[in-house]
Amino acid sequence: MPSVRHQLLATVIPKVRRARELESEPAERSRVEAWHRTLDRSLPTRAVPRFAQRWDVTVEDIGFPTYVLTPRGRRVTRTLYYVHGGAFMAPIDPMHVRYATRLADAIGARLVLPDYPLAPEHTWADSHEALVADAAHWAGEDGGVVLAGDSAGGGLALAMALSMRDRGLRPATHLVMHAPWVDLTTSTPETREVDAIDPWLFLGKLEAYGLWWAGSPDDLGRPEVSPALADLAGLPRAMVLYGTRDLLFPGCRLLVRRAAEAGWDLTAIEEPDLIHVYGLLPLAPEARRAFRQVVGFVR
Repeated sequence: MPSVRHQLLATVIPKVRRARELESEPAERSRVEAWHRTLDRSLPTRAVPRFAQRWDVTVEDIGFPTYVLTPRGRRVTRTLYYVHGGAFMAPIDPMHVRYATRLADAIGARLVLPDYPLAPEHTWADSHEALVADAAHWAGEDGGVVLAGDSAGGGLALAMALSMRDRGLRPATHLVMHAPWVDLTTSTPETREVDAIDPWLFLGKLEAYGLWWAGSPDDLGRPEVSPALADLAGLPRAMVLYGTRDLLFPGCRLLVRRAAEAGWDLTAIEEPDLIHVYGLLPLAPEARRAFRQVVGFVR
């Protein structure tokens, strides 16, 4: 049974984030594009205690900015390449930086955060090849690379792992996905049922944002966009964590089924009645448990 704190967050977060269904696709596109013109795309570090004292930040240009965070006062033994969520249309959030820096600290890693171009102005094709090449570069550094992400970023991390495999590039040592968006075709019929109980995500937005990222209906099912539909054999050891009060959970279950069929070593943690990306939520005991599970898996 979910904790009281989780239940409180499940009520408060959608309100704070002003979660609601879209009025129409054209109106939503105009709203998002107008919002993008006002964005400050600098790295949001305010949620990380003593950030400036604990991390050195450099910015690398791989066609778009990628933040490389090197810790002060501890040895780096590997790289955490963290791909942020946000339905492909929202930038890096303070929640992402807080979680990723905590995880990097716990596993002895430097942190790489790519600030990839956002939909609807951009599609997967504007960033995929650069992300794959960059992740492969870090995979060649001492200790290798842990590839991780949440929501849209979790699906993108899986798509990157597929392309790294198909190109014969050095793979990640581990892959970690929090509630990944892995089937943008929404082919799972259960998705419409879960739409009625998810307080945060909405099916209309899911369909609109997915099409924006794909660029065309014909590209919705390609592996770079919907990696759960691809051949999953030969991928790095992976962990997926998701709750069942999440519009993306049917896609996560599809991924788990297809992984078993392909013989892919995927550890699945399904939590009843928990909401989207519960593992990143602040202060909830379920998030603390998920953090311990991820750290134990990566170690």
